[in-house]
Amino acid sequence: MDLSFLVVVVIITALVFDFTNGFHDTANAMATSIATGALKPKVAVAISAVLNLVGAFISTEVAKTISSGIVDDTKVTVPVIFGGLVGAVLWNLMTWYVGLPSSSSHALFGGLIGATWIASGSSAVHFTTVVQKIIIPAVAAPIVAGVVALLGTFLAYKITQRSRQKSVTEGFRGGQIASASLVSLAHGTGDAQKTMGVITLVLITSGSLAPGSKPPVWVILSAGLAIAAGTYLGGWRIIRTMGKGLTEIESPQGFSAETSSTAVLLASSHLGFPLSTTQVCSGSILGAGLGKRLAEVRWTVAGRMAVAWLLTLPAAAIVGALAGRVANSGNIGVVIIAILAVVAGGAIYAASRRKPVTSENVNDYPSSTPAASTAAAA
Repeated sequence: MDLSFLVVVVIITALVFDFTNGFHDTANAMATSIATGALKPKVAVAISAVLNLVGAFISTEVAKTISSGIVDDTKVTVPVIFGGLVGAVLWNLMTWYVGLPSSSSHALFGGLIGATWIASGSSAVHFTTVVQKIIIPAVAAPIVAGVVALLGTFLAYKITQRSRQKSVTEGFRGGQIASASLVSLAHGTGDAQKTMGVITLVLITSGSLAPGSKPPVWVILSAGLAIAAGTYLGGWRIIRTMGKGLTEIESPQGFSAETSSTAVLLASSHLGFPLSTTQVCSGSILGAGLGKRLAEVRWTVAGRMAVAWLLTLPAAAIVGALAGRVANSGNIGVVIIAILAVVAGGAIYAASRRKPVTSENVNDYPSSTPAASTAAAA
């Protein structure tokens, strides 16, 4: 297989990942606005898609971290990157199917790390960078976002406690349109860059770009369009979980969650920390739930999400390592992995059609789900 053709195949696979990232993470920006009725589902995903595209052009710091920070680009081959992307795409599809808002970012990082490690050894992975810019921020970000959202929710209810309920609800719903839009902008700024970084890494590895190069304009545009298209499709299964499954969200809580998420995400993007938008937004939603006295928080759902977060990096790394090893064996290996990935993805999609979640039933969360209520210390 000619290298230039293989590079095209890998770039297309990267954009497929970006597309799955879009519909997998739509919930991060719009779940609470849809849940509270601030925006109609179809309108929400359309706004989010446009702002994801705009956000892709704001910064490239995260893209540079991925293309030249996580792995040694002199020890990475194009088939290995292909294998890592396959691991990330399959994990995204699996977690989308079960409605769990896991991290697309960590799926990507895990796939690349696993594929690179198995092909070139542990020396090809910059573990110091992984710890400093991925693991530590991943632990801190949801906690920080949750605390900020908790305080914001408490203040929102405290300030408006003597106001008419209808006026409060309508006012915060209007604010949610702005805050949800800012989350979408921040999501495009952070998550689209991750695909830009992978494509740039492919171009550097193949000799098409010099080491340390920034993403070309066409890479920025294509990544922005891919994530916007995925966002418009709407990941309704995960939107349902985050909007209705984790806690019952009212408009003041939704506004607080979205605002705190935006602040954390934009700050991290400009510092070059590739945070998981999912973890930040989930932490904010949980904090918003705890910030309202006697609010219901479904700890069973939160526990399942936490398990998915813990498994994402190693699971994607294992799949990426296996796929990378086979793909690195030659033309036949690349073809085998491509066919297996398409078959697996098709099977997951077909299974999802048995009990579809759409814009029409996205707010109908199953009442049979075990739930535990908690009273937050406000």
